[in-house]
Amino acid sequence: MTSECTPRFLASDNTSGICPEAMEYLLKANQTDDLAYGNDHWTARAADRFRELFDYDCEVFFVFNGTAANSLVLSAMARSYHSVICHELAHIETDECGGPEFFSNGSKLLTAPGPNGKLTPEGIEALVTKRNDIHYPKPKVISLTQPTEVGTLYSREELLAIRAVADKYDLRLHMDGARFANACASLNVTPAELTWQVGIDALCFSGTKNGLAFGEAILFFNRDLAEDFAWRCKQAGQLASKMRFVAAPWLGLLESGAWRTNAQHANAMASYLAEGLSALPGISLMFPTQANSVFVELPPAVIEFLRQRGWTFYTFIGAGGVRFVCAWNTTTALLDNLIADIQTALS
Repeated sequence: MTSECTPRFLASDNTSGICPEAMEYLLKANQTDDLAYGNDHWTARAADRFRELFDYDCEVFFVFNGTAANSLVLSAMARSYHSVICHELAHIETDECGGPEFFSNGSKLLTAPGPNGKLTPEGIEALVTKRNDIHYPKPKVISLTQPTEVGTLYSREELLAIRAVADKYDLRLHMDGARFANACASLNVTPAELTWQVGIDALCFSGTKNGLAFGEAILFFNRDLAEDFAWRCKQAGQLASKMRFVAAPWLGLLESGAWRTNAQHANAMASYLAEGLSALPGISLMFPTQANSVFVELPPAVIEFLRQRGWTFYTFIGAGGVRFVCAWNTTTALLDNLIADIQTALS
C-alpha cells in the first residue's frame, strides 16, 4: 500500500496531468513557428472543429481559465445595472472571487436555492418577480452549472423548462460547463442537444478538467452577444500571444474523441467509488453520483485519518461533507486503496 506521506489526489480533476492526445497535439504545434494572437492555423482548425461538434455556426474563443471564461461571458451578456440569476452553490457565486461582478463593472448575482444544486423554474421566477422598480438590478441572465457544484445533472427537459421561463421574461441563458463533457457522456447526448437545441445562448466549455494543461473554450450560439468579445479578452489579459498552444491540445481532444472518452472514464470511476462507499456500514452519499464527483458524509475521525494517509479532498465544496473527484486517469486501484483506508478508519 502507498506510504502515508505519498499524496493521493482525489480533490479535483484539476490535479490530473495532460492526457496523451492533448500532449501529442501540443508537441505537433511546437514543431514549426506560426502566427501569433490566434491568427495561427491551429486556432482556426480548433474553432472549426467546435462548430462541427456542435453542428452550429457559433463564435468560438479561447481563454486560459474558467473564472475568466465565465466572468467575461457574463460581462458580455449583462450590463452593470443588470443581475445574473444563479444557484446559491454556483461556482460563480462561491468560488470566483467576485470575478463576474468585477468584469461586468458591477452586475449583481442573485442566488436561489434548489434541490440537488439545481435551479428550478419556480425559483427563477420568484427572483425575477420579486421587484421591478428602478432601485433593484434588472434580471437579465440565468447562469446554469452543468454538471452542478454537487455533481448532479440538468436533464434536457429541465433545461427546456428553464428556457421557457427565460423567454417569458426576456432573459439570456449562460451555461458554466466546467465539466460539460462529463454531462454529455453521462446523459448520452450530443453537445448540441445539451446547448443550443435547449436554448443556451453561450457555453463555457472546460478543457482543463478534461485532460488539458490549461485552456477553456467559449462558444456563443447567440452570435450577437459576441460583438467585440475579442477586445474583452485582450483587455482582460486572456489573449495568448502563442494561442496555438492553447488551441492545439483542444484539437487533440476533439479530433480523437478523447473529450468524450476521458469523461466517460472519469464518470465510470466515480460510479465505481460511489458503489464501493455505499457498501460500507454507516456511510451515506449526499447526492446522486451522476458525473465524476462523489459527495459523502464521513465522521471527523475518518476525515483526519484520510488526511494523515495522504488523501487530498475538499470539505467546503457544495453543502458540506467530503468531495472526491475522478479524472481521465483515475484507476480502480487508487479507489480500492481509498475504500480500504475508509474501512480501516471505520473499524
